[in-house]
Amino acid sequence: MKIAWLAAIWLILTGCARSPAPNGNSLTVAAAANLISVMDEIAREFEKQTTIRVVVSYGSTAQLAQQIEHGGPFDVFAAADTEHIDALIEKGKLRRESRAIYARGQLVLLCPDRSLRVERIEDVTNPAIRFIAVAQPDQAPYGRATVEALNAVGIWAQVQPKITYANSISMAKQYASSGNADVAFTALSLVLKDRGTVLKVDPRLYRPIDQALAITAATERVEAGRRFADFVLGDRGRALFSNSGYLPP
Repeated sequence: MKIAWLAAIWLILTGCARSPAPNGNSLTVAAAANLISVMDEIAREFEKQTTIRVVVSYGSTAQLAQQIEHGGPFDVFAAADTEHIDALIEKGKLRRESRAIYARGQLVLLCPDRSLRVERIEDVTNPAIRFIAVAQPDQAPYGRATVEALNAVGIWAQVQPKITYANSISMAKQYASSGNADVAFTALSLVLKDRGTVLKVDPRLYRPIDQALAITAATERVEAGRRFADFVLGDRGRALFSNSGYLPP
């Protein structure tokens, strides 16, 4: 089955990306899957300014949080929510003083096939839409926001049989882009260059997707982590996030 094949490839790729940074003049960042495009650009610009190499590992927020809790070799954690950051702070795995909200995400509905009429999220009840890709709500904040939005408009029970769960928000998008799902609920930042219909979900239908970061408690690269966080939170970092479909926190 193509979905199983895509999931396997994704696990292989993300597993390969989790290797620790190779030397003292480098930094390893655990980043939520919705950050793939913008965090790569931030890493490149930060490295040019500081000569500090940034190695980024992407995954669902819950998966990355679990890795950090069990000693994963990360220096900074950029999550897709605040809850996982706060929980790890309480467990002594992240530095409380380094916590900061860096962006607010926007949930969208992606429909690559323009022949399917999608003008509001209620249109996913259309029988022509057979498979709806959603990130696991217990793993990814955008997945949780999707369930909240579908409940808010009163169609969750109706569309639940159509739901195809993905292990991250970027994989949910990939399901739709590859034809394994008709539509996908994903992050605006991931579909800025995609063809098809991209419909912003009314933010009043779900809790704000405030995204926070923090430096890990175990890292020996605290100063490098602070410089990276300052760059993300500074004018250039905020501009890059704005250009990538995020709102200011």
